[in-house]
Amino acid sequence: MQRRRDNVVKICVIGLGSMGKRRIRLLKEIDKDMTITGIDSNEERAENVSCEYGIECCSRLSEVEGVTDCAFVCTPPQFHAAIINECLTRSLHVFSEINLISDLYDENMRLAEKKGKVLFLSSTPLYKEEMRFVDARVRQSGRPCVYQYHVGQYLPDWHPWDRLNEFFVSEKATNGCRELFAIELPWIEYTFGRIRKVHVIKTKLTDLQLDFSDTYLVQLEHENGNMGNLTIDVVSRQAVRKLEVFNEDLYIRWDGTPDSLYEKNMESSELKQVSAGVYAHENGYGESINEYAYRKEIEEFFEVIKGKKPLYGFEQDREILRLIDEIER
Repeated sequence: MQRRRDNVVKICVIGLGSMGKRRIRLLKEIDKDMTITGIDSNEERAENVSCEYGIECCSRLSEVEGVTDCAFVCTPPQFHAAIINECLTRSLHVFSEINLISDLYDENMRLAEKKGKVLFLSSTPLYKEEMRFVDARVRQSGRPCVYQYHVGQYLPDWHPWDRLNEFFVSEKATNGCRELFAIELPWIEYTFGRIRKVHVIKTKLTDLQLDFSDTYLVQLEHENGNMGNLTIDVVSRQAVRKLEVFNEDLYIRWDGTPDSLYEKNMESSELKQVSAGVYAHENGYGESINEYAYRKEIEEFFEVIKGKKPLYGFEQDREILRLIDEIER
């Protein structure tokens, strides 16, 4: 992105939980000269982040001194809409984590256009090298394929440092299964084609005090003839991300980590490991969490500010959220 006249990009990160800290860490890696201000209404959290990352922190956007270029919205998703609106009103480019709720989508898209600012939405799997490899192979195949994909992890294990009833994934409107669907469906539709029909079986298997289904078995039919079985749950005591893609000329298997991507060579009948690019892992997260993809989408945000067309945005996400609503019903 273009630097300001003082040659320093000024960014505020709103919400200093685990995702906000990840964005700060990666921003500092991308450009050590950026000026980053953290914003969080929890004074203790803000103070801890200030000490850990050596940045200024405050409790609200209005307290940030000077002109700011961009905002990263990393709060729980139920607060995104109003925060994004305030950022755009202040003429900031906005990077938003996944929303789960489509509140103010139309208004914020119109406001971004009026202000001439970028409204960018995170969709991390689109930047994973594994997903890009699968996408390329499916397109090269040129014929319909079938996929089986299971993503799940026991909900209390997501953030064991937080009380479950204080974590947004325990709320019906922003529940854990809904978040997993919102993470996975954009890349699934990008790779396998527009989804035209779903068949859903759902249930509740845990004794957790949740007012939503914790397990979904979903059959998906795509407009181009591709088909898939998608299992989403917050029950599995072993964190799992397992994918198989196949047709007569194609077989790919991936178990969620960069070293577990395999493709069958049809001439030799060998199942060969495929290099999935750079792997950057942060302590405290599961092995399937690759920091590289999170960094790539931040870099993409800055490229979009320069004029590049985004891979995914609020307009596409509105349709994905409608599809999730249909699945949940």
